[in-house]
Amino acid sequence: MSRKQAIVIGAGIGGLSMGIRLQSLGFETTIVEKLDSPGGRAYVRQVDGFTFDMGPTVITVPHFIEELFSLQRDCADLGSPDFPPEIVDESKRIKTGVSGGSNTSRYVQIIPILPFYRIYFDDGSFFDYDGDPVHTREQIQRLGEPGDLEGYERFHRDAKAIFDRGFLELGYTHFGSVGSMLKVAPDLLRLDAVRNLFRFSSKYFQSDKLRQVFSFETLLVGGNPLSVPAIYAMIHFVEKTWGIHFAMGGTGALVKGFVKKFTELGGQIRYNAEVSRINVVKQGGKKIATGITLADGEELSADVVVSNGDWAHTYGQLIDKKYRFWNSDTRIKLTKQSMSLFVIYFGFRADGREDEKLRHHTIILGPRYEELLKDIFDRKILASDFSQYLHVPTLTDPSLAPPGHHAAYTLLPVPHNGSGLDWQKLGEPLVDTVLTFLDQRGYLPGLKERLVHKSFITPDYFEHTLNSYVGNAFGPEPILVQSAFFRPHNRSEDIRNLYLVGAGTQPGAGTPSVMMSAKMTARLIAEDFAIAPEIVNAQPNPELNLQVS
Repeated sequence: MSRKQAIVIGAGIGGLSMGIRLQSLGFETTIVEKLDSPGGRAYVRQVDGFTFDMGPTVITVPHFIEELFSLQRDCADLGSPDFPPEIVDESKRIKTGVSGGSNTSRYVQIIPILPFYRIYFDDGSFFDYDGDPVHTREQIQRLGEPGDLEGYERFHRDAKAIFDRGFLELGYTHFGSVGSMLKVAPDLLRLDAVRNLFRFSSKYFQSDKLRQVFSFETLLVGGNPLSVPAIYAMIHFVEKTWGIHFAMGGTGALVKGFVKKFTELGGQIRYNAEVSRINVVKQGGKKIATGITLADGEELSADVVVSNGDWAHTYGQLIDKKYRFWNSDTRIKLTKQSMSLFVIYFGFRADGREDEKLRHHTIILGPRYEELLKDIFDRKILASDFSQYLHVPTLTDPSLAPPGHHAAYTLLPVPHNGSGLDWQKLGEPLVDTVLTFLDQRGYLPGLKERLVHKSFITPDYFEHTLNSYVGNAFGPEPILVQSAFFRPHNRSEDIRNLYLVGAGTQPGAGTPSVMMSAKMTARLIAEDFAIAPEIVNAQPNPELNLQVS
């Protein structure tokens, strides 16, 4: 009996995770990728002896990675607990040493990073977020206003309740109907999880600095703290529970591990294979995806098509509008897209003092917080001030740069291309402004003289190279009316046998979320194709109750 054929569009982390799961379900899977190597947003640039991860650098929930590396051919593991007790037990929290399980270690070495982030404020003070309960409270006492320490205890209690319900219990729920969302709405209202995150944090802290510390993280998944629902307070607990991790060799090493696993399971990847159309036919009044057409005209047939591409691009550019109702051009135009990114990649000679001020992950906040966010998300202008995320992986892994050098990138949230900003004119001056700032403000003294490489990407890269609608970096913006049921669905409502995976669909953006989306989509496919029906409806374990300090 011949195996069913599956095609995955895009070899990003979501697409690779999907490919691994499809192979474990028994499909013969081909991943087609526009670029010349895998990764998608996690593409790797190698130049002048430096290795730069171009996209995600923060790894959380190593259990998700171990689960993927543990899958076997024709042996779907969709019914096992999503959060088994042994990985939510506090005693299993990883603080030092090597993280990742035995199967992960066959493909990639993942280690914990401490602190998770060093967060600098404009006055030069900083907060080291490391998940340590004693150290965290000491810093709150030092930086906060009167009453903020007591406020943190209440924040901690309430954010934990959101984490328990929103992540541990509902994290893998696919909201495919209004009813599925209405069932959980009372709980989210009771937890105050629909208030915007910044207002939520402001209930507990008087200090502007602490309000920023406990709300900035949604920017790493494309969310504006002023508008994302407070359910995203769970990010604090995701990081606090399982830590922040790094793949030695960079995120690209994790991508290579996924590619190796996928091909070991029998999957195939084709590079330089851009998709121009998802082929659809009408049969008996139903619209059915039958495969794809590549840009060179070659057609590939499949029983299942899964897009790891941008949601708006997938529907708006790859599928004829006559086959679309729920995902119409009007819906695409009305959907608010996440912000974009301006990223500078640079290599420089080391002077041995880099770790005096910097850590592996450093957040440098500007003089404005709320108004800068409004400039980026609402006004869509390029402000004269900025905040940035500075990543210096060679503080952990020197192999990513030539001897005596460091590789780094610094990332600025900026408006997407709906702004009309001309990045051809703005790019070079902004690079000089940011690098001069790092030099003159003492984060990297003498940087301009020590530079040996610099390059950068703008929203144009996201729009034209990664095929992201208006250059968004994270898909639809995760506001309340674009979350859960209102976020694009993993199973197409318009076309049978068409599915989506990755940042633009449920549950959302971020490395752990796109791996979760692959499992959610795999369950829908298993259900539709009657593969192991006894396991696809597995329910979360109600006994899970994580205790953290």
